[in-house]
Amino acid sequence: MIFSEIYGSYFNAVAKILETAVNGTLTQKDITDIVFDKAFGESIINLPVKIKSSNWGLLTDDLKTSIKNVPKMPLTTLQKRWLRAIMSDPRIKLFGIDMSGLDDVKPLYSQETFVYFDRYSDGDPYTDETYIRNFQTVLKALKEHRRLNIRFVSQHGVEHEKQITPYRLEYSPQDDKFRLLSKTLDTVWIINMARVTECSIGRKIREEATQIPVRKREIVIELTDERNALERAMFHFSHLEKKTERIDDNRYRITLWYDKDDETEMLIRVIAFGPVLKVIEPERFIGQIKERLLMQKNLNV
Repeated sequence: MIFSEIYGSYFNAVAKILETAVNGTLTQKDITDIVFDKAFGESIINLPVKIKSSNWGLLTDDLKTSIKNVPKMPLTTLQKRWLRAIMSDPRIKLFGIDMSGLDDVKPLYSQETFVYFDRYSDGDPYTDETYIRNFQTVLKALKEHRRLNIRFVSQHGVEHEKQITPYRLEYSPQDDKFRLLSKTLDTVWIINMARVTECSIGRKIREEATQIPVRKREIVIELTDERNALERAMFHFSHLEKKTERIDDNRYRITLWYDKDDETEMLIRVIAFGPVLKVIEPERFIGQIKERLLMQKNLNV
């Protein structure tokens, strides 16, 4: 699975650690910093220990390596085919990704391979030229810290024209939609990108003015690593800020931070893991899980 997005990050982290070791300057702090920068946050639990273990044979106790040359990681045919398949996702066009060098590569799979049964079917129009243009304008405003002049239609059919400060784009896998989080003075606006009819770049603003308002909620879960539950959870909640702690050999305590508007979606995601995942706190969230499970039980009676 070296071509996987997840495992690719691990390999890149190890390659960077070994590159530093080959140069003779590797320290324990370097290992920690590289893992945080190139892998996932939870990798700090296992990766620094494993790379120094005798089983791997990559580093000695004094952080030297017997490897003579800096690791190279050219793309394999399998990796190219996987990348070509990813490029066939219509959402890729939104980000203006350069596909040169992959034109003659056969995709590893087609988008028709997947059948989505757990999300709505009225996702955003990713192939629509107006949608793509507006999306890329929003991205430009976010990257350059600029205001946006925007026109959009609300869910009630009312047309708005505003000058906003954008601070984040979010994607909902369940809804298959992007939404723009923004503000005007003290008012927070959450705008579905599909409802944007027109937008243009505005004036430059201070970077601190684009800081995200605090809208997060927190849950703490205890996970038992059965049937690859930890790997599935890390992938499932990869878009969320999280903190992972090992309790014992196969149990982990995970703190997740999510947007308060996504609470219903979080309930569904947590319940989907079944008995391998237990919510520890807060009590409010636990109560909502109980209510939803009771409601499902009554529907099945």
